Amino acid sequence: QVQLVESGGGLVQPGGSLRLSCAAPGSIFSNYRMGWYRQAPGKQREMVAVITTGGSTNFADSVKGRFTISRDDAKNTVYLQMNSLKAEDTAVYYCNAFNPRWAPRDYWGQGTQVTVSS
Repeated sequence: QVQLVESGGGLVQPGGSLRLSCAAPGSIFSNYRMGWYRQAPGKQREMVAVITTGGSTNFADSVKGRFTISRDDAKNTVYLQMNSLKAEDTAVYYCNAFNPRWAPRDYWGQGTQVTVSS
């Protein structure tokens, strides 16, 4: 079973920073768009940021200018750098791999909790 292994969540004060990491098998990392989604209590899962194999990125409006996404092809790892964190960023963050032309088209990590609170 393919595993996306996440790390880096935790508790941080408003205005602080965290970096999430997600390691994937090489065959997945080199062929799938990688991304981060989040789900807050009582809300639907939403896209935070995605990055294609070519390095193109897309961000949710709520995180533009505060979050960056990057990928290290040598380590098969995607990162989400989160700066200027707000209470509303509190959620479980999930790593995702997506390729509509492959089966399965989606892989998900187990999720990592990010809590922004003073």
